[in-house]
Formats: sequence, C-alpha cells, structure tokens
Amino acid sequence: MYIIKVKGKAKIPDYIQLRDDAFLLTAYFRADRPLKKLEKYGLEGKEESLKEIIDNLPYGKLQKLEI
Repeated sequence: MYIIKVKGKAKIPDYIQLRDDAFLLTAYFRADRPLKKLEKYGLEGKEESLKEIIDNLPYGKLQKLEI
C-alpha cells in the first residue's frame, strides 16, 4: 500500500490518498481527521502510527506505507 499527502489551497484542506500496489485509489480522506474504518484497509489498531506518518509526510511524495 502507498500513501501520498495532497496540499489543499485556500479553504480546501489537505488530503491523504491511500493506494494499493497497483496504484489504484483505495481511500481518500482529510489529513486533519482520522480515517474511521481502518479495518476495511487492514490498518485496524494502527491509528497512532498512521497519524504520526501523516504528520511527517511531505506533500506530493508517494511513499510505501509500512506500518
């Protein structure tokens, strides 16, 4: 799975994209709000790790998500 942070402009907030190994969009959510159904993506119980990754993630850089 891959993760990328997209910078918002003006009133549009920053967003996070989660993409699978084929780079298909799996999840799309606001960076300032936690993703609600993490078990749907195999990330249940990893909320703190995901939040830390999102906070330190540079904008526009696709990275392999390893939690």
